[in-house]
Amino acid sequence: MSDAADRRYGPAPLPQPRGPVSTAVVEALRRPPHDLPAGLGAEFGTADPVADEDLQLTLFLCYELHYRGWQGVDEDWEWQPSLLALRSVAERAFEAALRRLAGPLPAVLPGGVPRALADLVAADDGPSLAAALQRRATLAQFREFVTHRSIYHLREADPHSWGLPRLGGPAKAALVEIQMDEYGNGRLDRMHAELFRRTLDRLGLDTGYAAYLDRVPAVTLATNNLISLFGLHRRLRGALLGHLAAFEMTSSLPNRRYGNGLRRLGLDEVATRFYDEHVEADAVHEQIAAHDLCGGLVRTEPGLAVDVLFGAAAALAVDRLFAAHLLDSWAAGSSSLRTADEPSRVAVAA
Repeated sequence: MSDAADRRYGPAPLPQPRGPVSTAVVEALRRPPHDLPAGLGAEFGTADPVADEDLQLTLFLCYELHYRGWQGVDEDWEWQPSLLALRSVAERAFEAALRRLAGPLPAVLPGGVPRALADLVAADDGPSLAAALQRRATLAQFREFVTHRSIYHLREADPHSWGLPRLGGPAKAALVEIQMDEYGNGRLDRMHAELFRRTLDRLGLDTGYAAYLDRVPAVTLATNNLISLFGLHRRLRGALLGHLAAFEMTSSLPNRRYGNGLRRLGLDEVATRFYDEHVEADAVHEQIAAHDLCGGLVRTEPGLAVDVLFGAAAALAVDRLFAAHLLDSWAAGSSSLRTADEPSRVAVAA
């Protein structure tokens, strides 16, 4: 495989660390697998986990071993026991923060889950990042937004695919239907990750896999890490599907606005195709996700209804923080991206 292909599809080089724990992990990953120091990560429960640069990068470092891996890193690190133990410490702190953000959830019967998901989405009062990008964002600000989203979109659908072997029956069929569209029905040129890569290219941005990892703050990593958290734990399969439902149910209109924002800025149809594709596809996906995917799951496993709602509420809550970070940064006349050793500006209410 050529160097260019390696850069487009991964693995990525190890990022710069952001604190004592991620420093220890990066240094360890450069060597053959070995035990990490006992007690590493003990401080993770004391800070705000969503805004903690060290914690979020540590989780991303661990999770990426289950995706494309890291350049020059021994693949046996994926299941190294002491690294898994450290990941578990960070995950407990992160999951507890997500449950606080999600807040109390309504008790619903399985048949009421699609309506409860719609109510959660309708009640979401986060700042409208999509409206700002459509109407007033500068080209530089739009490029920043795309830079943030590149961490997810260049592996779009992969985290939710962890759910496939954990499902059966109607829910599995529904997830396969959604994922087939995400993966372009097996055609490389129609895969959503490839469409997004063309948007990056049209905006003059690096199309390499995880190329901007060092530039995005903790809250951007958190939007990615929460899907990996849900996807890599079978006990959270309901939350994974709830996350996907919220994702699809809040996608069609924002993507229309993103496409219109790029057109306002003079970009062509190659740049907008990724967003235009989602306008139509996600209008269908939201119905499949709410009724066939999540509804199908709770019909066979009624006890997972509350987990479905938790996953959706957590997705909406973290996306609100992400949107607020970008809009607050731009309102202050500053960049929403980070520089080396810059602390996160995101604060989460207790």
